[in-house]
Order: sequence, then C-alpha cells, then structure tokens
Amino acid sequence: MSLDTRRPRAPAQRLHAFAMELRCEGMRLWREPMYVLPTLLLPVAFYAMFGLLLGGRGDGGAARYLLATYGVFGTMAASMFGFGVTVAIDRERGFLALRRALPASPAGWMLARMLMAMLFAAAIALLLGLLAAGFGGVRLAASQWLLLAAVQVLGALPCCAIGLYLGALCSANAAPAVVNLLFLPMAFLSGLWLPLSMLPDALERIAPVWPSWHLAQLALAAIDDAPADGVWMHLLVLAVVAACCFVLAMRRLARVG
Repeated sequence: MSLDTRRPRAPAQRLHAFAMELRCEGMRLWREPMYVLPTLLLPVAFYAMFGLLLGGRGDGGAARYLLATYGVFGTMAASMFGFGVTVAIDRERGFLALRRALPASPAGWMLARMLMAMLFAAAIALLLGLLAAGFGGVRLAASQWLLLAAVQVLGALPCCAIGLYLGALCSANAAPAVVNLLFLPMAFLSGLWLPLSMLPDALERIAPVWPSWHLAQLALAAIDDAPADGVWMHLLVLAVVAACCFVLAMRRLARVG
C-alpha cells in the first residue's frame, strides 16, 4: 500500500487512538472506587443534608441556591483531584516521560482526563437536579436547567487547569494534601457551602479573588439568583486563570517530565 493511500486514514486513526485513550482513562477511574464514590456522592450527601433537610424548612430559597453552589463544589472536586493527584503520580512514575517516546498524541491523555472530569461534572449536575426537583421543590425552566448544567460541565475546564498546575508542582505524596489545602478554603470562602452574607464582611469582600467564586456566580446567574450583568467579567477571569495555569503547568512538565 502506498503512502498516499494511507493519508486519508490519518484522521480516523487519530480518532481511534483518542477513543482508546478515553477508554483507558475510564477504566482507570472505574478501578479507583475511592475516587469515584466520594466524587459523586459527597456533593449529593451535602446537598441532601444542607439544601434539603435544613434549607428546605423555609421558602426553598436555600435549596435553590445550594443546587447551584454544590454543583460547582462537585465540579471542582472532580477536576482538581482528577488532575492534581493523578498527574503528580504519573510524573513521578515516569509515565509522562514515557509517552514522549511513544507514537501517541502528546495531548491525548490530557484531553481524555478533561473529558472524564466533564463527564463527572455532568453526572453530579444530574444527581443534584433530580434531588432538587424531586425533594427540594426547586422549579426551573428547561433553559435554566440546561444553562446550569452547561456552566457546571464547562466550569471543569479552569478547575482542570488548576489541578494540572498543582500536579506539575507537587510530588505524588504531597499532591492530595496540597489540593485539599487549596480546594477546601476556595469552596468555603467562595460561598459554596453557605451564602457569603453569613460570613464576616472582610471574607465577603475578598471572595472575588477565588476562581470558584466567579464560577459560582455564573451558576447562580443561570438560575436567576445572581445579577447577569457581570457574566462577561466572570468568564474573562476564568479564562485567564485557565490559560495561565495551563501554560505554567506545561512549562513545568516540559522541564521535569
């Protein structure tokens, strides 16, 4: 077979190679129940406790608010831990250096992990939506449900970039602790666990320094619980954070492998 007859197959071959990357990533996660189960169940359990049991006692405003913020919380967990810890482990084991010697797409593994994080974000959004509609009395228009899900799924991208940078910086042993040290304060200080109005004024004023706050504002705007006039500013901040973390991470990975 001549070289010319192979060229039209190149896109199909690349697609097949990426499909295998995605399949392998899915199998890797499936064999890690200590990642899958907490990632899916913790946001649901927290929402059931604080959004439904405690927040459902009033007019349902808390159930509506926490539907958006706990969705962002779940997206952050799936993305930051999915990238931060696994990249650190793969880097120390030499997996990333090995890939450079293989005839494989250098970005295939990264794109596969990103899509898996988005899949987890979609699953969390679905579970929270079923709880909110079935037990919390939350009623949204179809367009609001779709927009909220889109914010949570696409919000995985800047969180993946943050996780990628942490994974490029930290050792395999330190990565879980470092990700937690950033993830938990970001969640609390961004108003994901409870409204910022319940926190001291100083913490409420500095909330915009956290990327998670901007993502939460987009989620709240999707259900009309936040002003929509700052949407472009929130998108710009998240895009800058994602780009900066990605560039810094790739430079670091290029040096240390």
